[in-house]
Order: sequence, then structure tokens, then C-alpha cells
Amino acid sequence: MSFVATGNANATPAGPITNNGFWPAIEPAEFREARRLDGTVTPPRVMDALLTAMATINRGLRDWQAQQADAGYRQAQDVPPPSWQPPGIYIALYKRAVFATAHASIVEAYRDFDATASTRERGDLNEYAGDSYRRDASWAVSEILGQSHVIVELI
Repeated sequence: MSFVATGNANATPAGPITNNGFWPAIEPAEFREARRLDGTVTPPRVMDALLTAMATINRGLRDWQAQQADAGYRQAQDVPPPSWQPPGIYIALYKRAVFATAHASIVEAYRDFDATASTRERGDLNEYAGDSYRRDASWAVSEILGQSHVIVELI
């Protein structure tokens, strides 16, 4: 006989998390779907991870946001992308950064959650998942800022 934990599949998803007016509100349900998170991760934990991730990414983009506001753009969706980028790229990159940062937080919090021996054996495969998600977030922010993904220089 085996036991499969499905989490709280009936958890009521929370509504959107209001942002600062420049960046879009974040939908926890969209985050769950994009990151394939089931009911094991509780709605309060999702809300906490997303709110914290929004604060982190907003802080990293505050100067860029101020430059865009000074140029007359009230919201990120109003900022025209460079000619080589598709429309809506700033919103897509922002969500990627927030989702990846929140996912890193959740993965690290659930790292010690283990139901079977097989997941222990695979544990080393996921050991650096949080770092990978943070890298994805950093790259998304770099794209918004128009910077290279490389953050080191030759000595």
C-alpha cells in the first residue's frame, strides 16, 4: 500500500496582490499555474513568497522605474520596448523575475519536505534549484535594465 499526499487541493486561491502602480498586480493563481505548484504549498505561503519577491524585484528596478516615470511613462506597460523586443516584454520579464524569486523561496523552504526514499535519492538534483531560479530572476531584471547577464569582469 502506498500513500500519495496531494496537499490542500481545495485551497481557495487569493486574489491579486496589488503592486506599486507602475508594475502590474500579481495573481497567485497565475504563479501557481506557471510554476506548476499544487496545493501542497499553502495560499499564505504563496502570498508571502510573492509579496517578498515583489519587494525584492521592485527595489532592484527602482532607479529604472524612476527614469521611466521622469520620461512620462506612468506604468511599465506604457514603456516602449527596444525595436528588437516584442510588445509587452517588460511585463513578461517582471513577472518572470517575481515568479522565479518567489519560487526559489518556496523551493528552499520545502527542501526538507520528503515523503519517499526516491525523493531523497533525487535530492541532489534539486539542491541548486533555488540558485537556478534566482539566476533566472537576475537575468530577467538585467534584460529590463538593458544590461548584460554577466556580472563579473576579467581581472
